[in-house]
Amino acid sequence: MGGAPEESRADDGSQSRGGAGVHAEGLGLDGARGEVFRDVAFDAAPGSLVALEGPSGSGRTCLLLALTGRMKTTAGHAVVGGHRLPAELAAVRRISALGAVPGVTDLEPALSVAEQLREQVLLQRRFDGSLRALLTSPSRRAAVSRTRLDASLTAAGLDLASLPKGPRTRVRDLERLESLRLSVAIGLLGEPRLLAVDDVDLKLAEDEREQAWALLRSVASAGTTVLAVCSEAPEGALVVRTGAQQDATAAGEGRHARESGPTTEGDAADALAEAGRA
Repeated sequence: MGGAPEESRADDGSQSRGGAGVHAEGLGLDGARGEVFRDVAFDAAPGSLVALEGPSGSGRTCLLLALTGRMKTTAGHAVVGGHRLPAELAAVRRISALGAVPGVTDLEPALSVAEQLREQVLLQRRFDGSLRALLTSPSRRAAVSRTRLDASLTAAGLDLASLPKGPRTRVRDLERLESLRLSVAIGLLGEPRLLAVDDVDLKLAEDEREQAWALLRSVASAGTTVLAVCSEAPEGALVVRTGAQQDATAAGEGRHARESGPTTEGDAADALAEAGRA
């Protein structure tokens, strides 16, 4: 396969609020116990919903982290929002965000939903080091944070008033779908161009899975590219399969995604530890 598409090359990721295009070519990762994933190749336009489909332990979470700049690959390359991986990990981290990724972005079960959101808003405000933010008054920054929070909750479909105890509901008391919505809302606070979500369909009933995918389709339709790990991809997503040598084609697009090489839980654990250090 040739180089990255011209659209991706021209996209410097510094100003645009649009989604990030993703191009991967021969992408691979070796862990201490051997191969985690290899030969990943696909093209995703900005605003795509990309399903990383495969069984648990097949390297799908590691691939998710690699494509968001949280893990350094050992073979091939990717271009995300105009930034080349693995050379520009920090640049990709700046334009991407993690939603629910167990072991990396776990919610705090003892906090109320309001407390969890308040903590994340403060963290987002603290690490927003742009010149515009630094020159903005504290009251204006607080107003911007409130606007971003409202927009994120709306995009995630999370109505705090509908929770059992409203905003005072403990995180540990949330249903699985509500927890997913909360994680997505937190991920969207920084207005990322790429959002990554792990285990989308884990422990969800059929109707809940449909709601979860409807949520992620909505986020993608609004312009944010979405990478989502799952055991079974939804109709219409661009599918990248892990754990077996097979080709997948994005519906109606004719693009191909490949990934192979079964891995072990130990491989994934090692890679997640590396992501934590990053």
